Amino acid sequence: MAKSIARALGRKFVRFSLGGVRDEAEIRGHRRTYVGALPGKIIQSMKKAGTVNPVILLDEIDKMSMDFRGDPSAALLEVLDPEQNANFNDHYLEIDYDLSNVLFITTANVKYDIPAPLLDRMEIIELNSYLEIDKLQIAKRHIIPKLLKEFGLEKLKINFTDEAILKIIRQYTREAGVRNLEREIASVLRKLAKEIVANIPDFSACDEEWVPIKENKEILKKISVRKYKVTPETIEKYLKAPIYKEKSDELNDKVGVVTGLAWTSVGGDVMPVEVTVMPSTSEKLTLTGKLGEVMKESAVAALSFIRSNYKALGLNENFYKKKEIHIHVPEGAIPKDGPSAGITIAMAIISAVCGKPANGKVAMTGEITLRGNILPIGGLKEKLLAAKRFGITKVIIPDENWREIQDFPEEIKNSLEIIPVKTLWDALPIVFE
Repeated sequence: MAKSIARALGRKFVRFSLGGVRDEAEIRGHRRTYVGALPGKIIQSMKKAGTVNPVILLDEIDKMSMDFRGDPSAALLEVLDPEQNANFNDHYLEIDYDLSNVLFITTANVKYDIPAPLLDRMEIIELNSYLEIDKLQIAKRHIIPKLLKEFGLEKLKINFTDEAILKIIRQYTREAGVRNLEREIASVLRKLAKEIVANIPDFSACDEEWVPIKENKEILKKISVRKYKVTPETIEKYLKAPIYKEKSDELNDKVGVVTGLAWTSVGGDVMPVEVTVMPSTSEKLTLTGKLGEVMKESAVAALSFIRSNYKALGLNENFYKKKEIHIHVPEGAIPKDGPSAGITIAMAIISAVCGKPANGKVAMTGEITLRGNILPIGGLKEKLLAAKRFGITKVIIPDENWREIQDFPEEIKNSLEIIPVKTLWDALPIVFE
């Protein structure tokens, strides 16, 4: 993307990686009293570009470290501040150098690893993970043509169906980008190429110059004319059993089980929350599923709201007396955190206590307060896409997130009934019909 920006602006482009840089001299340069002294990477990049206004990409700015030789992130404070970098001083040059015309672009995986003063000098642009429809088009337009050319198969009529590509995306990869998707498609093409080659006669008896005899030319001609169609069945034949199973068959109406939506670093996912109520010698709340502190607090807040509103919810006053309420989020080996499961946990507790099944085709997300208000959450686009992928028909979202929906693709908006709610009371009729 940085290259595209430079091309659009008609500027020279230079990139250098900051991963593993731990010496301040890498940025500011060495003093000339040292043997092997060099200017810093900034001045070296300017020399490489040969112009005063290049686009310089500082890659992996969150991977810098520090040691006794200084902190390189502190040296970057001056470089990235447009008010100061007109007088940038490199230790090797020992004269001021104007960097004010340079467009600096930095990249990072984790924003929280960047020191706060350095982060303050940057405009943050968050790039979300690719949606399923994006991955499908990237595979069809870019990945498959590139791999066909790379494997020498571009002259053969090999056609991937949309269903086959979607099967790889859904059941064989779980990622934000398309790296693993490319690997899996490459694996399919290699195995297909092996099958094609297995049907070609042995050329080992040919001359050194490898001139195939007439009948072999005819066979090659037939192979190039034949059409090869890659279907979901072909994918399972070449890649064996799926790595990730579909969860759509689990979305039945159940007591004490409510479907939530989660954001992950590789996109959105469906997250069922299970609650069971058991006799106990005293009141007890058990939380399992490798939950983080914030998620545990959401569960406590949800239970406190239900206890304080038992009359309006039609519950027995002593519904929690001498009872153990066990809340579990499946796939216990995966850490889970965040406040957005608050509404899901509250609904699951109500369902378990009342004995009423919750609608399995309804998913929800939102933080709950002690007053029952539903607060906004993040990662909404990925969550809605996960709901669509798993066969959800209705999604309950916080009312304050409704303004985000206007910018979403029509395919997401038209295939889901998205219901904004301000309080838990608005969501109850939808979940329990």
